[in-house]
Amino acid sequence: MTETFEITRVDEQGGKGFEKVFAFLRERLLAGALKPGDRLIPERELAAQLGVSRPILREALRALTVLGIVEIRDRVGTIVRRPDISVLNDFFTFALAHRADLMDDIVQARVAVECQSIRLAAERASVSDLERLQAALRRIEATIDDADLGALADYDFHHAIVQASGSETLRVLYDSMSAVLMRSHVDRRHLVRIFDMRTYLIEDHKRVFDAIVSGDPEIADRSLREHFAIGDEFRRKLAIEGGRRAGTPD
Repeated sequence: MTETFEITRVDEQGGKGFEKVFAFLRERLLAGALKPGDRLIPERELAAQLGVSRPILREALRALTVLGIVEIRDRVGTIVRRPDISVLNDFFTFALAHRADLMDDIVQARVAVECQSIRLAAERASVSDLERLQAALRRIEATIDDADLGALADYDFHHAIVQASGSETLRVLYDSMSAVLMRSHVDRRHLVRIFDMRTYLIEDHKRVFDAIVSGDPEIADRSLREHFAIGDEFRRKLAIEGGRRAGTPD
Protein backbone atom coordinates (compact mmCIF):
# COMPACT_ATOMS: atom_id res chain seq x y z
CA MET A 1 0.00 0.00 0.00
CA THR A 2 1.42 3.34 -1.04
CA GLU A 3 1.14 6.15 1.44
CA THR A 4 0.71 9.72 0.28
CA PHE A 5 2.72 12.32 2.12
CA GLU A 6 1.92 16.02 2.07
CA ILE A 7 5.06 18.12 1.98
CA THR A 8 4.68 21.64 3.32
CA ARG A 9 7.49 24.17 3.28
CA VAL A 10 8.29 25.94 6.52
CA ASP A 11 8.03 29.38 4.93
CA GLU A 12 4.56 28.53 3.62
CA GLN A 13 3.45 27.63 7.14
CA GLY A 14 4.85 30.90 8.36
CA GLY A 15 3.10 32.74 5.56
CA LYS A 16 -0.24 31.23 6.50
CA GLY A 17 0.37 32.10 10.14
CA PHE A 18 1.21 35.68 9.23
CA GLU A 19 -1.94 35.85 7.14
CA LYS A 20 -4.06 34.75 10.11
CA VAL A 21 -2.53 37.38 12.39
CA PHE A 22 -2.88 40.15 9.79
CA ALA A 23 -6.47 39.13 9.00
CA PHE A 24 -7.33 39.07 12.72
CA LEU A 25 -6.20 42.66 13.22
CA ARG A 26 -7.57 43.91 9.89
CA GLU A 27 -11.06 42.53 10.51
CA ARG A 28 -11.28 43.87 14.06
CA LEU A 29 -9.95 47.29 13.12
CA LEU A 30 -12.47 47.56 10.28
CA ALA A 31 -15.27 46.41 12.58
CA GLY A 32 -14.26 48.92 15.24
CA ALA A 33 -13.65 46.17 17.79
CA LEU A 34 -10.05 47.36 18.12
CA LYS A 35 -8.96 50.98 18.27
CA PRO A 36 -5.63 52.79 18.68
CA GLY A 37 -4.55 52.49 22.30
CA ASP A 38 -6.20 49.10 22.87
CA ARG A 39 -4.04 46.26 24.21
CA LEU A 40 -4.17 42.81 22.61
CA ILE A 41 -4.77 39.73 24.74
CA PRO A 42 -1.59 37.91 25.93
CA GLU A 43 0.47 36.16 23.23
CA ARG A 44 -0.25 32.67 24.56
CA GLU A 45 -4.02 33.22 24.38
CA LEU A 46 -3.87 34.97 21.00
CA ALA A 47 -1.72 32.23 19.45
CA ALA A 48 -4.16 29.57 20.67
CA GLN A 49 -7.16 31.56 19.41
CA LEU A 50 -5.62 31.97 15.94
CA GLY A 51 -4.19 28.45 15.76
CA VAL A 52 -0.60 29.56 15.16
CA SER A 53 2.61 28.94 17.05
CA ARG A 54 3.91 31.59 19.41
CA PRO A 55 7.14 32.09 17.37
CA ILE A 56 5.05 32.75 14.24
CA LEU A 57 2.79 35.12 16.18
CA ARG A 58 5.80 37.03 17.51
CA GLU A 59 7.33 37.38 14.03
CA ALA A 60 4.01 38.61 12.65
CA LEU A 61 3.68 41.16 15.45
CA ARG A 62 7.25 42.35 14.83
CA ALA A 63 6.38 42.85 11.16
CA LEU A 64 3.32 44.84 12.19
CA THR A 65 5.47 47.06 14.43
CA VAL A 66 7.54 48.00 11.36
CA LEU A 67 4.33 49.07 9.63
CA GLY A 68 3.40 51.10 12.70
CA ILE A 69 0.20 49.12 13.29
CA VAL A 70 1.13 47.83 16.74
CA GLU A 71 3.74 48.60 19.39
CA ILE A 72 5.25 45.94 21.65
CA ARG A 73 5.99 47.33 25.11
CA ASP A 74 7.95 45.48 27.77
CA ARG A 75 5.80 44.41 30.73
CA VAL A 76 2.75 45.92 29.06
CA GLY A 77 2.00 43.87 25.94
CA THR A 78 1.05 44.65 22.35
CA ILE A 79 -0.71 47.99 21.85
CA VAL A 80 -2.67 48.95 18.74
CA ARG A 81 -1.39 52.16 17.14
CA ARG A 82 -2.57 54.56 14.49
CA PRO A 83 -0.27 53.77 11.51
CA ASP A 84 2.12 56.44 10.27
CA ILE A 85 1.34 57.25 6.61
CA SER A 86 5.06 57.80 5.89
CA VAL A 87 5.55 54.03 6.11
CA LEU A 88 3.04 53.54 3.30
CA ASN A 89 4.81 56.25 1.32
CA ASP A 90 8.15 54.41 1.61
CA PHE A 91 6.58 51.04 0.76
CA PHE A 92 4.78 52.50 -2.25
CA THR A 93 7.98 54.10 -3.55
CA PHE A 94 10.08 50.94 -3.16
CA ALA A 95 7.36 48.71 -4.61
CA LEU A 96 7.08 50.75 -7.83
CA ALA A 97 10.62 52.09 -8.20
CA HIS A 98 11.64 49.36 -10.66
CA ARG A 99 8.92 50.22 -13.19
CA ALA A 100 10.06 52.05 -16.32
CA ASP A 101 6.64 53.69 -16.78
CA LEU A 102 6.32 54.67 -13.13
CA MET A 103 5.97 58.42 -13.65
CA ASP A 104 3.23 58.20 -16.28
CA ASP A 105 1.28 55.77 -14.12
CA ILE A 106 1.64 57.95 -11.02
CA VAL A 107 0.55 61.06 -12.93
CA GLN A 108 -2.63 59.29 -14.01
CA ALA A 109 -3.36 58.26 -10.43
CA ARG A 110 -2.63 61.81 -9.34
CA VAL A 111 -5.12 63.21 -11.85
CA ALA A 112 -7.81 60.84 -10.59
CA VAL A 113 -7.26 61.74 -6.92
CA GLU A 114 -6.89 65.50 -7.46
CA CYS A 115 -9.86 65.87 -9.80
CA GLN A 116 -12.17 64.17 -7.32
CA SER A 117 -10.58 66.22 -4.54
CA ILE A 118 -11.14 69.54 -6.28
CA ARG A 119 -14.80 68.70 -6.91
CA LEU A 120 -15.23 68.14 -3.18
CA ALA A 121 -13.08 71.16 -2.33
CA ALA A 122 -15.35 73.41 -4.41
CA GLU A 123 -18.22 72.37 -2.12
CA ARG A 124 -16.44 71.94 1.21
CA ALA A 125 -13.37 74.21 1.35
CA SER A 126 -13.18 76.12 4.63
CA VAL A 127 -11.63 79.52 5.20
CA SER A 128 -8.51 77.76 6.51
CA ASP A 129 -8.33 75.67 3.34
CA LEU A 130 -8.53 78.77 1.14
CA GLU A 131 -5.87 80.51 3.23
CA ARG A 132 -3.60 77.48 2.83
CA LEU A 133 -4.09 77.56 -0.93
CA GLN A 134 -3.41 81.31 -1.06
CA ALA A 135 -0.20 80.86 0.92
CA ALA A 136 0.95 78.20 -1.55
CA LEU A 137 0.10 80.53 -4.44
CA ARG A 138 2.31 83.23 -2.94
CA ARG A 139 5.17 80.76 -2.58
CA ILE A 140 4.75 79.61 -6.19
CA GLU A 141 5.18 83.20 -7.33
CA ALA A 142 8.07 83.91 -4.95
CA THR A 143 10.01 80.76 -5.96
CA ILE A 144 9.30 80.85 -9.70
CA ASP A 145 13.05 80.93 -10.51
CA ASP A 146 14.07 78.29 -7.95
CA ALA A 147 13.52 74.74 -9.22
CA ASP A 148 13.67 72.99 -5.83
CA LEU A 149 11.71 75.47 -3.72
CA GLY A 150 9.32 76.05 -6.63
CA ALA A 151 8.63 72.33 -6.93
CA LEU A 152 7.85 72.19 -3.20
CA ALA A 153 5.50 75.19 -3.44
CA ASP A 154 3.74 73.57 -6.41
CA TYR A 155 3.35 70.30 -4.49
CA ASP A 156 2.02 72.17 -1.44
CA PHE A 157 -0.65 73.86 -3.58
CA HIS A 158 -1.90 70.60 -5.03
CA HIS A 159 -1.67 68.88 -1.67
CA ALA A 160 -3.80 71.69 -0.23
CA ILE A 161 -6.47 70.90 -2.83
CA VAL A 162 -6.61 67.32 -1.56
CA GLN A 163 -6.75 68.52 2.04
CA ALA A 164 -9.60 70.88 1.15
CA SER A 165 -11.63 67.92 -0.11
CA GLY A 166 -12.21 66.87 3.49
CA SER A 167 -11.67 63.22 2.47
CA GLU A 168 -9.24 61.33 4.68
CA THR A 169 -9.07 58.46 2.17
CA LEU A 170 -8.08 60.74 -0.72
CA ARG A 171 -5.47 62.41 1.50
CA VAL A 172 -3.96 59.06 2.50
CA LEU A 173 -3.81 57.92 -1.13
CA TYR A 174 -2.17 61.19 -2.17
CA ASP A 175 0.32 61.18 0.70
CA SER A 176 1.33 57.62 -0.18
CA MET A 177 2.51 58.90 -3.57
CA SER A 178 4.19 62.05 -2.27
CA ALA A 179 7.82 60.99 -2.81
CA VAL A 180 7.20 60.17 -6.47
CA LEU A 181 4.94 63.20 -6.97
CA MET A 182 7.76 65.50 -5.84
CA ARG A 183 9.84 64.16 -8.73
CA SER A 184 7.00 65.05 -11.08
CA HIS A 185 6.93 68.62 -9.77
CA VAL A 186 10.70 68.96 -10.16
CA ASP A 187 10.42 67.72 -13.76
CA ARG A 188 7.74 70.32 -14.44
CA ARG A 189 10.05 73.04 -13.14
CA HIS A 190 12.60 72.10 -15.79
CA LEU A 191 9.87 72.75 -18.37
CA VAL A 192 9.38 76.21 -16.86
CA ARG A 193 12.98 77.08 -17.63
CA ILE A 194 13.02 75.57 -21.11
CA PHE A 195 9.74 77.07 -22.35
CA ASP A 196 9.72 80.18 -20.13
CA MET A 197 6.39 79.16 -18.57
CA ARG A 198 6.74 81.41 -15.53
CA THR A 199 3.74 83.61 -16.28
CA TYR A 200 1.62 80.61 -17.26
CA LEU A 201 2.54 78.69 -14.11
CA ILE A 202 1.58 81.54 -11.79
CA GLU A 203 -1.61 82.55 -13.62
CA ASP A 204 -2.86 79.01 -14.18
CA HIS A 205 -2.59 78.11 -10.51
CA LYS A 206 -4.55 81.28 -9.72
CA ARG A 207 -7.17 80.14 -12.22
CA VAL A 208 -7.47 76.79 -10.44
CA PHE A 209 -7.80 78.58 -7.10
CA ASP A 210 -10.57 80.83 -8.48
CA ALA A 211 -12.40 77.75 -9.73
CA ILE A 212 -12.44 76.35 -6.19
CA VAL A 213 -13.71 79.68 -4.85
CA SER A 214 -16.52 79.59 -7.44
CA GLY A 215 -18.06 76.70 -5.54
CA ASP A 216 -18.96 74.87 -8.76
CA PRO A 217 -17.54 71.30 -8.88
CA GLU A 218 -17.83 71.11 -12.68
CA ILE A 219 -15.86 74.33 -13.21
CA ALA A 220 -13.26 73.26 -10.65
CA ASP A 221 -12.84 69.82 -12.25
CA ARG A 222 -12.52 71.29 -15.73
CA SER A 223 -9.97 73.91 -14.67
CA LEU A 224 -7.71 71.29 -13.09
CA ARG A 225 -7.94 68.91 -16.06
CA GLU A 226 -6.97 71.80 -18.35
CA HIS A 227 -4.06 72.57 -16.03
CA PHE A 228 -2.79 69.00 -16.32
CA ALA A 229 -3.39 68.89 -20.08
CA ILE A 230 -1.26 71.99 -20.68
CA GLY A 231 1.59 70.51 -18.67
CA ASP A 232 1.31 67.24 -20.62
CA GLU A 233 1.50 69.14 -23.89
CA PHE A 234 4.68 70.92 -22.84
CA ARG A 235 6.24 67.59 -21.83
CA ARG A 236 5.27 66.17 -25.22
CA LYS A 237 6.93 69.11 -26.99
CA LEU A 238 10.06 68.61 -24.89
CA ALA A 239 10.20 64.90 -25.80
CA ILE A 240 9.80 65.71 -29.53
CA GLU A 241 12.48 68.40 -29.38
CA GLY A 242 14.81 66.04 -27.53
CA GLY A 243 14.29 63.39 -30.20
CA ARG A 244 15.08 65.84 -32.96
CA ARG A 245 18.29 66.96 -31.28
CA ALA A 246 19.35 63.37 -30.73
CA GLY A 247 18.89 62.69 -34.44
CA THR A 248 20.91 65.71 -35.55
CA PRO A 249 24.41 64.74 -36.74
CA ASP A 250 27.37 66.51 -35.10
